[in-house]
Amino acid sequence: MKKSNAGKLPKRDEIPSEFKWRLEDMYPSINKWEEDYKWVKEHLPALEEYRGRLTNSAEDLLHGLNIYIGLMEKVEKLFVYAHMLKDQDNANTKSQGLLDRAQGLAVEYDSAISFLVPEILEISEEKLNEYISTLEGLKSYKHFLGDLMRKKKHILSEKEEKILAMAGEVANAPGDIFSMVNDADMRFPYITNEDGQEVELTHGRYIQFLESKERKVRKQAFKALYETYGKQKNTIATTFNYSIKKDLFFSKIRNYPSTLEMALHGDNIPISVYDNLIKAVEENMDALHRYVSIRKKALKLDELHMYDLYVPIIQDIEMQIPYSQAKEMVAKGLEPLGDKYLNILKEGYNSGWIDVLENQGKTSGAYSWGCYDTHPYVLLNYQENVNNVFTLAHEMGHAIHSYLSNKKQPYISANYKIFVAEVASTLNEILLTNYLLETLEDDQQKAYVLNHYLEQFRGTVYRQTMFSEFERIVHSMAERGEPLTVDSLSEIYYNLNLKYYGPEMVIDEEIALEWARIPHFYSSFYVYKYATGFAAAAALARQILDQGQPAVERYLDFLSSGGSDYPIELLKKAGVDMTSPEPVDQALETFATLVGKMEQLI
Repeated sequence: MKKSNAGKLPKRDEIPSEFKWRLEDMYPSINKWEEDYKWVKEHLPALEEYRGRLTNSAEDLLHGLNIYIGLMEKVEKLFVYAHMLKDQDNANTKSQGLLDRAQGLAVEYDSAISFLVPEILEISEEKLNEYISTLEGLKSYKHFLGDLMRKKKHILSEKEEKILAMAGEVANAPGDIFSMVNDADMRFPYITNEDGQEVELTHGRYIQFLESKERKVRKQAFKALYETYGKQKNTIATTFNYSIKKDLFFSKIRNYPSTLEMALHGDNIPISVYDNLIKAVEENMDALHRYVSIRKKALKLDELHMYDLYVPIIQDIEMQIPYSQAKEMVAKGLEPLGDKYLNILKEGYNSGWIDVLENQGKTSGAYSWGCYDTHPYVLLNYQENVNNVFTLAHEMGHAIHSYLSNKKQPYISANYKIFVAEVASTLNEILLTNYLLETLEDDQQKAYVLNHYLEQFRGTVYRQTMFSEFERIVHSMAERGEPLTVDSLSEIYYNLNLKYYGPEMVIDEEIALEWARIPHFYSSFYVYKYATGFAAAAALARQILDQGQPAVERYLDFLSSGGSDYPIELLKKAGVDMTSPEPVDQALETFATLVGKMEQLI
C-alpha cells in the first residue's frame, strides 16, 4: 500500500524562499565564512603581544582592548552563523562541521584572552579614570571598565582565581548530578491516556497530560510523577543542599555578605528589588485566589486540585490564522509604538529576518538571534493559531530590541542583560492582548485571549516569585546553619503553595516535592528576573497607552541603549523604577482588572 504524503514535513529545499531567513546577509557564501575564520586564526597571536603591557599606558590599554573586541565580534559572528545554518536543518553534516570548528575557535579565543581582566584590574581606579579622560578612544569602554572596577574587591589574586577556576568542575557537580538523575536515570511509569492506551510518562509529556480534558489522566500523571520523585527524594535533597553549600562557599570567599547579594551583584541590582517583588506579590494574593476560583467554576469542579492548574479553561476555539494575517494582527497591536517601530517591524517582515515554517530537521521552538553587523533573525515553526501569533510578537520584540541597540551602541555595549531581555518581548505581547480584547467581537475568543495572558502572568509573575521566595528562605536557613532536609524543604514548599493558591485550591501533599524537580534552583536567584521583566513590561505598556508619544520616545531610547548602563538605570530612564514596589504593584493591579473581565466572560 502506497503511503500518503499528506501531513509530511517538507524538506528544507521545498520551503518557498519568502518563508526563509536570509543567512547570506551575514555571509554571502561559506568561502566568506572561511575568510573570517582564517583571519581570526591569524590575529589571535596579536593579543599575546599585549600581555604585560596593558598597564603601561592609555594607548597600550586601548590597542589591547580594540584587538580583544575585534576578535570577539568575529568569533561571535562565525559561531552564530554556523549555529543558525545548522538550526535550519540539523541533519546537514556540513553545517555540523562548521559549528564544531566555530566552537573550537571560541575555546581558543577564551584561552587567549585569559590574562586580560586580571591585568586591567592591576591598574588603580584613579589611573584608569585618568586614561579614560585623556584618550578619546577609551570613552566607549567607560562602562565596561567601570564595571570591572566595581567588581574588583570581590576578585581575588591571580593565584587564588586560578585555584577557583580549577575548582569550577567540582562546583558544577550538584547541578550536573541533578541533571543526570533527572534527565538520564529517572524513569516514569506508564499511564492510561484519553484513548485508553498505555503511554510512558516523560518530562515532555507531563504538561500535555496535565492539559488533558480527562481528569483521571491528569490525576494519574500527577501522582505518578511525584511518586517517582519520592523514590529519589533523599538523593535530590542532598544534591540540592550541596548546591546551596557551594553558593555559601563562593559568597564567603569572594567577600559578599550573603548568597543573594553575590547573585545580584553581577547586574548591580539592589536587594530591595528582590525584596519588593516578593512583598508586593504577597500583598496582592487576592487576585490570584479569584483567578483560582474562576478556574474551579469554569471547569465545574467541586474541588480544584494541583493537577487541575494547566487544563485550558477555555477549550480550543476556531481561530485559524494564516501567517499573512498574523503579521497584520501583530502590526495592528503594536501601533501604539509609533511609525518608527512599525517601519522596523515591516522591514523585518519583508527583508529575510524570519524563518517561518517547519521543515524536516529544523530546530523546534522559536528564538531571536543574530550578530552585531547585520540585522537580527527570528526562527519560528509557525502554526496557524493564536499562540503562534503571540510568539511572532514576542520574538520580534527581541529582534527590534537588538536591531536598535546594535544601531546605536558600539559593539562593547550593544548587548543587553538578561534582567531587561524579556521586557521588549513581553511588552509586545501585552499590547497585542490589549488590541485583541478591544477588537474581537466574539466573547469566547476574547476569553481565550484573556486566559492566554492571565496564564502567562500566573506562570511568570506569581509562580516565579514563589520560586524566588523559596530560594531566599532556604539560603537564609543555610546561612544560619540550619539543616536542609527532605522534610524541611518539603514543608517550606508546601506552605508556600498554601499561601499562593489560597482557600479554593486543594494543595495535594505530593506538591510538597515539586522543589525536587526544578532545574532553575541550581542557578540560584535567577528566576526573579522573569517576574521583574514582566512587571517592567506591564508598567511601560501602561505608560505607552496612557501617555502616548513621550512614553514611546523614552521606550525607544531604552531599546537603543543596549548594555550601555546597568539594567536598573536603563529602566529608570524609560520611566520605570524597579527599586520601588510601584511597577510590580501596577502589574498586579492590571492582573486584578483582567481577572474581573474574565469573571464577566465566564
